[in-house]
Amino acid sequence: MPRVSAARYGKDNVRVCKVDKDPATGIHTVTEMTVCCLLEGDIETSYTEADNSVVVATDSMKNTIYIKAKEHPVNPPELYASYLGTHFLDKYPHIHVANIKIVTHRWTRMTIDGKPHTHSFWRDGQNTRDVEARISRKDGISLVSGISGLSVFKSTGSAFYGFVRDEFTTLGETHDRILSTDIDATWSWKFPDTKAVEEAAPKFNKAFEDATAICMKTFAEDESASVQNTMYKMSEQILDAAPEVQTVTFALPNKHYFEIDLSWHKGYKNTGKDAEVYAPQSNPNGLIKVEVSR
Repeated sequence: MPRVSAARYGKDNVRVCKVDKDPATGIHTVTEMTVCCLLEGDIETSYTEADNSVVVATDSMKNTIYIKAKEHPVNPPELYASYLGTHFLDKYPHIHVANIKIVTHRWTRMTIDGKPHTHSFWRDGQNTRDVEARISRKDGISLVSGISGLSVFKSTGSAFYGFVRDEFTTLGETHDRILSTDIDATWSWKFPDTKAVEEAAPKFNKAFEDATAICMKTFAEDESASVQNTMYKMSEQILDAAPEVQTVTFALPNKHYFEIDLSWHKGYKNTGKDAEVYAPQSNPNGLIKVEVSR
């Protein structure tokens, strides 16, 4: 006989913008987020028996997201996600797990005439700060913090050679190539309850700032033998910088830039050490993933 073995539902793509205003200085801070909230619990009968008495309306979830953003800080997002998820467990006894995902979009304070502006911002990149939280009556609070879509490019300092060669191989070995990728990285935390998350709150921003700096510095300075080796070096440094983190993951596409042979036109040299003009490739691309744990 069929049974519901797993189910969750909720509200996705809730856009939230909060402006924190410091009355003493007149400085405003802007946080813009996209929030997803999915609930689990004793909700099987809503699927099997059309019993809506167990359903917390997704419209109520949307309103709760706004209200909790008013009642609580939204920075760091790990703390806001914990507050939000804990609310649903406290409010509804038949709900046992709240899954919260927060994507924080970039707004960077403008510098005008050499001074930070009090209330004007600009978007200086499409990369986001992400948090996925699972708040469970049984298992406490699991948090996964991360960077998503941090686009980076370097024109030298990368090689790829010594790989398997067989009858399917056409790729040539190179000791000097362009390396470009979109960094998606996560690091995981575990806490017994919201109080423990509150106590750890200052560590979340530091971990995000450290991880971003580590990724950029390592990418820029590493004489990369492969994407695999460079991402491992990033992972071990993030673990060193955040002792409470147990696991780091990376997913890096290898975005290819191919040399163009222009020798057919006036004998132009544009390969090897003479390469200056490249053809960026949208696909296919390499995709390299890793999980590094203590």
